[in-house]
Amino acid sequence: MLRRSLQLALGRDVLGRGLGTHRGGSTLDWNGKMSEIKKKIQSVLPGGAWTQLHDTSYLPPEHSDVVIVGGGVMGLSVAYWLKRLERPRGAIRVLVVERDHTYSQASTVLSVGGIRQQFSVPENIQLSLFSIDFLRNINVRAKTSGGWGGDQSFSPERGAAQLARGIREQKQEGAKVCLMSPEQLRNKFPWINPEGVALASYGMEHEGWFDPWSLLQGLRRKVQSMGVLFCQGEVTRFVSSSSHAETPSGEEVTLKRVHEVHVKIDHSLEYQPVECAIVINAAGAWSGQIAELAGVGKGPPGTLQGTKLPVEPRKRYVYLWNCPQGPGLETPFVIDASGAYFRREGLGNNYLGGCSPTEEEEPDPENLEVDHEFFQDKVWPPLAQRVPAFESLKVRSAWAGYYDYNTFDQNGVVGPHPLVVNMYFATGFSGHGLQQAPAVGRAVAEMVLHGNFQTINLSPFLFNRFHLGEKVHEHNII
Repeated sequence: MLRRSLQLALGRDVLGRGLGTHRGGSTLDWNGKMSEIKKKIQSVLPGGAWTQLHDTSYLPPEHSDVVIVGGGVMGLSVAYWLKRLERPRGAIRVLVVERDHTYSQASTVLSVGGIRQQFSVPENIQLSLFSIDFLRNINVRAKTSGGWGGDQSFSPERGAAQLARGIREQKQEGAKVCLMSPEQLRNKFPWINPEGVALASYGMEHEGWFDPWSLLQGLRRKVQSMGVLFCQGEVTRFVSSSSHAETPSGEEVTLKRVHEVHVKIDHSLEYQPVECAIVINAAGAWSGQIAELAGVGKGPPGTLQGTKLPVEPRKRYVYLWNCPQGPGLETPFVIDASGAYFRREGLGNNYLGGCSPTEEEEPDPENLEVDHEFFQDKVWPPLAQRVPAFESLKVRSAWAGYYDYNTFDQNGVVGPHPLVVNMYFATGFSGHGLQQAPAVGRAVAEMVLHGNFQTINLSPFLFNRFHLGEKVHEHNII
């Protein structure tokens, strides 16, 4: 189920765990295996002709209309909408390449699964509203179980006007949110200390949290049933053709078109070239590296040719703690003005939370080791001040995951590259990509199939803004 959210923000659980499937063996399976074994034995018998037998069933296909680099929820969402919107059915062959088939380091499953509509940029609000509707109907769309709830945020005096402006914008886009005074806040949530809070923004519905693992597994099963192909491997090279053109401003540029994607198979020296027409870069924290492989940013500084995709991995910690006297079952997803946040986890007075570091505090992303002192120094103090019961909390466990951090403006990059003309982006959301992935996937599919955005106009999120210096200013990034 999913809860409400408070900006300070409050929320709930959406998706239940999916059920796995198991297939038993059969006599035909066994006979097939024995036949292969006999062939291998015969091939090495003295006097027999040497025939080197290779099992190539794990290799990707030699041809695919679309290759999606990245098999997290963002890549799977693009695959889903490509197949959902294709006409006629079965017209497009889609391959998803994911290097971590266990998803042990995938941003999707290491997320706390928050979802909210409390943004300041209209496009972000619309993305969340679309995705919330998608998740509400997930049983129909992807055949997984789910439920719902909300979110809440607090603002100090200096941010009250900004919060009020945000609420007006959110309401204009159809979000169900309201402002609460410190007295209203205290009456509704007596466990909160409203000291220093001028206003609280409360999401009355369509906000909270969900189970990322269930969404991932549900989408993966769904797109497989729609004919999407999967390959475990790493994209190491693109083969492209080039042509020259001139921009309206008179700048001479080189246009590229990717024809082949080279996929290196895990634990092997083998790689498979895959001919393709379209490449979707949904590689999350590593999408900047994938873009470089395609030649993005390989040009003189200050030119469109030399403009890089400014997305890099940033490490974020998530802590799980227990507090027997902590807030009860109606606790929303809470986001404090300090940036610290938390939500309930299950029924045993457990909570998940964390806080993004400052630029000066950014940890080394080379590994996923957890800094436990960061909780003691940066997360616990503001949470204990806001929720006095947390003075006596005990940390049970912690983990780290990656943001696909857009260093330019911390907002998504969606749509085609202007020079690598058949590479499309679905990345750079800096922590809010999981919750908006259903809508982003549709937007990318629309651009691929129709050449424009149809459901939500995401033109402000196009790649060109990096060259033009046009930042998308979102005030509610956590």
